[in-house]
Amino acid sequence: MTATLPQRDLHILITDDDPNMRAMLREIVEAVGAFKTHLAANGNEACEIAQSETVHLALLDYQMPQLTGMETLQLLRQMQEVLPAILITADATLELVRKAMNAQFYSVIPKPFSKNVVTTTVVRALIRFYGDNVVENPKNGEPPASKPAEPAATTPDKPLQ
Repeated sequence: MTATLPQRDLHILITDDDPNMRAMLREIVEAVGAFKTHLAANGNEACEIAQSETVHLALLDYQMPQLTGMETLQLLRQMQEVLPAILITADATLELVRKAMNAQFYSVIPKPFSKNVVTTTVVRALIRFYGDNVVENPKNGEPPASKPAEPAATTPDKPLQ
């Protein structure tokens, strides 16, 4: 079963220096639910967007020019204290995952990733921060019976604890 999000004013910020990756992530995220996506090519652009929009979830690439995803999150949280964020990286070493968890990222998604991993991680993050009512069962409009587990880091196979 695929969860869908109800019509809400949720804003998702996608930051990656690769335009193809931004487009792919936007397509995946917009297929999950009806919310506004904002695209940024680097951390500075992400901060500009966050100055004019309340961001409900940020997907940040780790390795970008100018600012890393972690540095970007620090700046974003100066503008908006509570901001769930997911780090996306081709370098998902244990050390980087630990740093991301210490920086209070909700999860780390390693590249390459599957559509399902991104979808599941986004939905879980939204449920964790905004409650069960953010996700409805597409068949009956009811929230799912139980919350998904809260991953420390997501791999294509399972959450790392």
